[in-house]
Amino acid sequence: MRAHRHMYKFLIGFLISATPVIAQAQSWNFDVSMDGKSIGTHQFMLSDKENNQQILKSEAKFDIKILSISFFKYHHQANETWENNCLKKLEAKTQENNQTTIVKGVQEKTAFKISSPSASEINDECVMTFAYWNPKILQQKKLLNPQTGDYLSANITSLGKENVLVKGQTVKADHYKIDTAKFKIDIWYGVDDTWLALQSLTEDGRIDYVLK
Repeated sequence: MRAHRHMYKFLIGFLISATPVIAQAQSWNFDVSMDGKSIGTHQFMLSDKENNQQILKSEAKFDIKILSISFFKYHHQANETWENNCLKKLEAKTQENNQTTIVKGVQEKTAFKISSPSASEINDECVMTFAYWNPKILQQKKLLNPQTGDYLSANITSLGKENVLVKGQTVKADHYKIDTAKFKIDIWYGVDDTWLALQSLTEDGRIDYVLK
């Protein structure tokens, strides 16, 4: 099955906070489904450090079953260090059944150096991942996928306001679409640009993130 190659390339990241400056740790806990069937969870925790730095820890656990038999298991963990809305350090580990991929990266002067299955260097002083928690990604032309190390061109458009269901209540939200050559993502933000929901259509089905 190609599910493990296509269903998660839109994420990651994961991928996984509402404002550039926060006073305490924030968290986002999502139930994740494919075509209406639960497949797991994705959790994000953002905390402050000294020197205007923030630490994001995210973890996704998916188990896709057919007739109650598990045929694909996915486990992704990422630690990201941010400063002034720019990625400074990345460590990510992804397990897809028996295959493990590790991606590491660090900002060095004017380049972000990546160590992954194919090492690369991004000549940019401010790199951002698909950091859905930070609405400043909506201003970017390129975003880094922490699962693969790919730096992808992204076309981001506003689709206006819509009603979305959040924790059993209908709320008004701003709808955006992130379009890359590899995947398309719909994302919704509420009051104070708080991340509320995510959806993506893949070759294997529709993925939905719903806040717990």
